[in-house]
Amino acid sequence: MLQNKSYYTQNGYPTLHLGYADVILYGRWQGLSNALYSLQKDNVLWVQHSKNATDSIIETYTLLNGVVEMRYDGKSRQLKIGETIDASLYENTIFLYGNTDADILIKTSHEEFEPEFFETQLLQEEADAIEALDGYTYNHCNRIKDYSLEVWTHLGLPNEKLRILRWGAYFHDIGKREIPLEVLNKPGDLTACEWAIMKTHTIEGAKIMREHKVKWLKDAATIVEQHHERFDGSGYPYGLKADEISLEASIVAVVDAFDAMTTNRIYKKALPIKDAIKELINEKGKQFNPKIVDAFIEVLKRKNYKWEY
Repeated sequence: MLQNKSYYTQNGYPTLHLGYADVILYGRWQGLSNALYSLQKDNVLWVQHSKNATDSIIETYTLLNGVVEMRYDGKSRQLKIGETIDASLYENTIFLYGNTDADILIKTSHEEFEPEFFETQLLQEEADAIEALDGYTYNHCNRIKDYSLEVWTHLGLPNEKLRILRWGAYFHDIGKREIPLEVLNKPGDLTACEWAIMKTHTIEGAKIMREHKVKWLKDAATIVEQHHERFDGSGYPYGLKADEISLEASIVAVVDAFDAMTTNRIYKKALPIKDAIKELINEKGKQFNPKIVDAFIEVLKRKNYKWEY
């Protein structure tokens, strides 16, 4: 097997390349893992404190350099260099936006951080496979992940499901690894046979998730499997409708469609954002869950209709 870039070390330290950030695990001091999180400009670090039933989990984030905006519960402010955020003091998700490239020192209980760090290395192997397949797919998947999480938190849904949504949204198209490139990147219309092949990516992707070496990833398989189902029952692969479709998959469906409409592809030009929003509204109750469309538009409105990342 080829060595994957996600397993590289830097100066002997385990290093994780996420595409939008690098994380270097420097080691433990006084029982705490110390890691440097290098956040790239116009990207976001999501912070959701984990409260263990038996222990108080220490988890702090210190801005070392760069310009970072902290957003929490609808309010935002710029962090000062050297300022430390204690995640245990916050009940909901904290968003740290990089207005420039920035370095953030993470100190946290090693029992929580290190297993997740090394599991993420395994997951990044899959992400790198997507990037190698198609650079568009990699950037597309990253946007779907971030905006799906924003819609989820906007709706006030349970924080404990954020990890599953994160990876289900990010890997929603992982099944495209099984689609021949001549079909996946065909510049013209697909034939009926080619379209039938393309549609199998939902089932193939769910299979990959359910058989993944990271066992809990199977819980995200439903998102991958259902993200092309439609609210009126006309989608695939199973023709589910309305509440038969998981809320997570309904969110990914809306964000995925919007991104596809507003991104240039070899077979089409991007729509202006205002036209894509009109299309979402026109498809409320048909292709899309109306509640999710409304929430997504509110998220866009809050961002001044800027499609980021």
